[in-house]
Amino acid sequence: MGCSLSKKKKIAIPPPGYEDPDLLASVTPFTAAEVEVLYELFKKLSSSIIEDGLIHKEEFQLALLGNRNRNNLFADRIFDVFDVKRNGVIEFGEFVRSLGVFHPNAPVHEKIKFAFKLYDLRQTGFIEREELKEMVIALLHESDLVLSEDMIEVMVDKAFTETDRNNDGKIDVDEWKDLVSMNPSLIKNMTLPYLKDINATFPSFVLSSEDEELELQNLYF
Repeated sequence: MGCSLSKKKKIAIPPPGYEDPDLLASVTPFTAAEVEVLYELFKKLSSSIIEDGLIHKEEFQLALLGNRNRNNLFADRIFDVFDVKRNGVIEFGEFVRSLGVFHPNAPVHEKIKFAFKLYDLRQTGFIEREELKEMVIALLHESDLVLSEDMIEVMVDKAFTETDRNNDGKIDVDEWKDLVSMNPSLIKNMTLPYLKDINATFPSFVLSSEDEELELQNLYF
């Protein structure tokens, strides 16, 4: 009797922040089936270091950069924007909702809004000159491009000259929209074509427990 009881399948307890796939499908470009595949990915990422059903910053950095201790401004900003509740972890609902912005079918205005949040380092509702400069340097570093300090200053000055219409030394949301319309490359990485068919693109998330950190690196870059 004891043996048969031990073989009974345990009922999985949803992690904190879990949301129903049908609900998430109704507010994102994903189908319910795709949300279920994303849940398998989420489970792997959220248990890579701490098994609590939540993605901690170290787990996010491990997946994105292959190193839990590597400092990276861009990775930090993505984590912070995914962490909608500002509680230091990414819950499943936050993960799917934020990832939905990168879907090819996501509205452009949502991509612009998300990108604005990435550049608004101090979360003031504006992008200041130094914030833009920091992000430019971080993105250049990630792409292995090397520009002189003078060239970076010229790039930042040009952006502000073109965008800061009221000359207050900062870029608001409307000015940011104008900047993106003139420079679409600013949100180029906000669209990931392979999110359009997750079931076909990410079968390894369900079938294999190896190299999930490499797969997520490919997801973002």
